[in-house]
Amino acid sequence: MANLVAIVGRPNVGKSTLFNRLTQSRQAIVSDEAGTTRDRQYGKCEWNGREFSVVDTGGWVVNSDDIFEEEIRKQVLIATEEADLVLFLVDVNNGVTDLDMDVAKILRRTKLPVILVANKADDNAQRYYAAEFYKLGLGDPYCVSAISGGGTGDLLDAVVAKLPEGNGELLEDGIPRFAVVGRPNAGKSSIINAFIGEDRNIVTEIAGTTRDSIYTRYDKFGFDFYLVDTAGIRRKNKVTGDLEFYSVMRSIRAIENSDVCILMIDATRGIEAQDMNIFQIIQKNNKSLVVVVNKWDLVEDKTQKVIDTFTTAIRNRMAPFTDFPIVFASALTKQRIFKVLETAKDVYLSRKLRIGTTKLNEVMLPLIEAYPPPSIKGKYIKIKYCSQLPNTQIPSFVFYANLPQYIKEPYRRFLENKIRENWTLTGSPINIFIRQK
Repeated sequence: MANLVAIVGRPNVGKSTLFNRLTQSRQAIVSDEAGTTRDRQYGKCEWNGREFSVVDTGGWVVNSDDIFEEEIRKQVLIATEEADLVLFLVDVNNGVTDLDMDVAKILRRTKLPVILVANKADDNAQRYYAAEFYKLGLGDPYCVSAISGGGTGDLLDAVVAKLPEGNGELLEDGIPRFAVVGRPNAGKSSIINAFIGEDRNIVTEIAGTTRDSIYTRYDKFGFDFYLVDTAGIRRKNKVTGDLEFYSVMRSIRAIENSDVCILMIDATRGIEAQDMNIFQIIQKNNKSLVVVVNKWDLVEDKTQKVIDTFTTAIRNRMAPFTDFPIVFASALTKQRIFKVLETAKDVYLSRKLRIGTTKLNEVMLPLIEAYPPPSIKGKYIKIKYCSQLPNTQIPSFVFYANLPQYIKEPYRRFLENKIRENWTLTGSPINIFIRQK
């Protein structure tokens, strides 16, 4: 299971800039205004053959210094409970502040590996100021410039060296893993208890009862796979108003180590921002998806019109990926819970589907000839051959063209849609590659 690294620190020290640098993206909005980061950012970083996840712990409300202080403590507490390693960011130009001292006090009490990062060291002269940070009691500060990338190589070497090796799980290889994910109190533990027919996982009305990701072997009625109950929120009194950050961080681990994700949506609340955040993590990790609308027994109007409206709303929010099954169920009354397992199994088999090269070309080449890629600058693009790549985690197809650089995203989606129309790949993501013939 991939390791999780959290970036913490007071406002405006460059957490989002460092996040963008490590993940080689521009996901996080960067601004001189303190408190810009409201939504939690999640990305992946690879260094020296090791891959790990990075979370930017932004999200405090800009009202007063007191709120800043309280929210920073909250972020740090969450990070120390959920991450494998913490990057504590400070500003080399401002020196040690009272907020830095408060964060350091929390981090010193934890057994979690902590790396002190002195950011904004844009030249060698500024590196001398970093000596002041030894008073935080967190070891040597790593001087970096997140905006230019200076010093980040040494920092990543230290991160990889301190990350724990392996995942410590004794799970059999070759057995599918189905992760049950969703926002707090959506019924994740309840539906697993309904699956296995016993109250193995604690269920209460308190959001966040589940403290760890629990693996349950399910080998009944012709099925054999692991069910993963995603942990929710720990100390609710410490995370009031910040449930989203907890649910996302706890979901990351189970999602990364699964084959199929069963995304639980509360029928009484509909699809919300937390659901979308978890869905985006599922997509980034190329995991297969089954959406379960839970608590369907609490909905008074169960007509087909309501079901169609609900289904359309979910697919519209998750577009352009819309080829996934939606099951309306109730963990409490056990309505259609067996169908959830059957659907998850079908989606897993779709993920493993292999299409013969001859058959693929027989179907796809006439479609491509009828609807060729649009010409660009008077140049006509021709696709002559296609095949499915072997030994890939998800179905991946390569199309050989004379001018692959001119084939744009809309035509890739056209190819994907045609493959989905002719073969059952429901719930599974697809990779489309265009290469020089």
